[in-house]
Amino acid sequence: MLRQLRLCLALLLAALALAAPAHAQGPDIAAIVAKLGGKISFPDTEAVIAELAATGDPAAERPLRALAAGQLVWRDGDEAVFIATSGAEPTPLLDPVTGADAGTAPKDQLNKIRIKNSIRTAVDDALAGLTLRADDPAMRRRAAENLFAAADPEGIDVLDAALAAETDANVRAVMEQARAAAILKSDRPGADKEAAVTTLTARGDRPALNALTAFAAAAPAGEAQEAAARGAAQIEQTIALWGQAQNIWYGLSLGSVLLLAAIGLAITFGVMGVINMAHGEMVMLGAYTTFVVQEAIRTQVPWLFEWSLAIALPLAFLVSGSVGLVMERGLIRFLYGRPLETLLATFGVSLILQQLVRTIFGPTNREVGNPDWMSGAFQFGQMAITWNRLWIIVFALTVFAALLFALNRTPMGLQMRAVTQNRKMASAMGIRTPFVDAMTFALGSGIAGIAGVALSQIDNVSPDLGGSYIIDSFMVVVFGGVGNLWGTLVGAMTLGIVNKFLEPYAGAVLGKIVVLVLIILFIQKRPRGLFAQKGRFVDA
Repeated sequence: MLRQLRLCLALLLAALALAAPAHAQGPDIAAIVAKLGGKISFPDTEAVIAELAATGDPAAERPLRALAAGQLVWRDGDEAVFIATSGAEPTPLLDPVTGADAGTAPKDQLNKIRIKNSIRTAVDDALAGLTLRADDPAMRRRAAENLFAAADPEGIDVLDAALAAETDANVRAVMEQARAAAILKSDRPGADKEAAVTTLTARGDRPALNALTAFAAAAPAGEAQEAAARGAAQIEQTIALWGQAQNIWYGLSLGSVLLLAAIGLAITFGVMGVINMAHGEMVMLGAYTTFVVQEAIRTQVPWLFEWSLAIALPLAFLVSGSVGLVMERGLIRFLYGRPLETLLATFGVSLILQQLVRTIFGPTNREVGNPDWMSGAFQFGQMAITWNRLWIIVFALTVFAALLFALNRTPMGLQMRAVTQNRKMASAMGIRTPFVDAMTFALGSGIAGIAGVALSQIDNVSPDLGGSYIIDSFMVVVFGGVGNLWGTLVGAMTLGIVNKFLEPYAGAVLGKIVVLVLIILFIQKRPRGLFAQKGRFVDA
């Protein structure tokens, strides 16, 4: 008998255990949202927001977002709360929790729930707490960053609960930093604040510096306050180092642009001795070729847009190279040995090309889009690196390597170097120097064209595009050494980095003037540039 009673008791307990989840109810989100109906005060609205946040239920996100957007209304008579997404008559209504259709109501029977900035801030904090439990780690990380920025001591408990369940190490680190920022503003004991200072010091960025500086200024003297001051000083040193690294990156980015613009000019000037003032217009033609290709793709085959730059590169080379070939055969070959006339003639050609482009495309800037793989940016430590600049650096180095290979490993490159070193001897050995001159000028112009493809991704495509780079290109060529590709590379990167280090102190315009003065002083000591090139000019 006793055994049977024990069995019945066990079965009864098991039944109760199975029934418990069915009867266990979480917080009723709809009941909490209903408290917003009627004429309630701002403090009461904030209290309802806090109650919704405390539930931790993702279902609270919809009414909170509607409240922040000014779409939450209550109806006269029953004071029921709805979402009104438009002001039509009658106004369509949605259930604030489920988003289901809730019919319509006359517009004059609906009252918008009043909000202000403090309520919007409370909603943002509540949403951050809710999204700490989202399935997407990126969403949880953004929520933790929002809580870090808010540094609200009331969010510590929410963060503790989220940390207990967090499995992603990166998200967990941001949550710990948000908790540390909140602790510095709380009344927690000194030991907790010292640990928080250590956490924020390890983060090492400017928001952490701001938090530590504010705490060190407001906290009473003690170990936590001293630790915060030391941590702030350490972060300032780290930020300064990252700032120098960012300047170097900007300098390399600018240097790659200068390299692309100058590399064609380097071989043209080096082999032919022609001061080509129309070189910038070859760059401009390459940029407009990219524009034409993208317009054709947008209207005819939009699915090819991601490949638009790859299609534009050979076309830009052909367009600019062909124009350069026509210039050399039709004009420049009659002016060899007359540098002033060559300069004036090419300057006239540049004006003609600019006006021609204005006539065809208009004087305004033209939009050239970035493919997805060249859009956006990413963080490297505390440096912001844009994808388009990174790819342009890679592209510039690739063009440099290809040109270096062509000059050193191909028959045409061998002839070009022979003409550079001694034109008369090269002609006596059977090299057709006029043909070499024509191909060299076409090659330099073609390279300027593909430089225009790259520059179209970071600069305005306009008839004046080339004029922005022609002076800098000549400075790079003269500084590095006329006709020397390695000198062009070193000169472009050096001038780019020096420019970016001078700009914060002297400004962009004065910085360029200082660079020009430095180059003039340098040329006084080394007239042939960094890498002196032996050739017919030197022999003469």
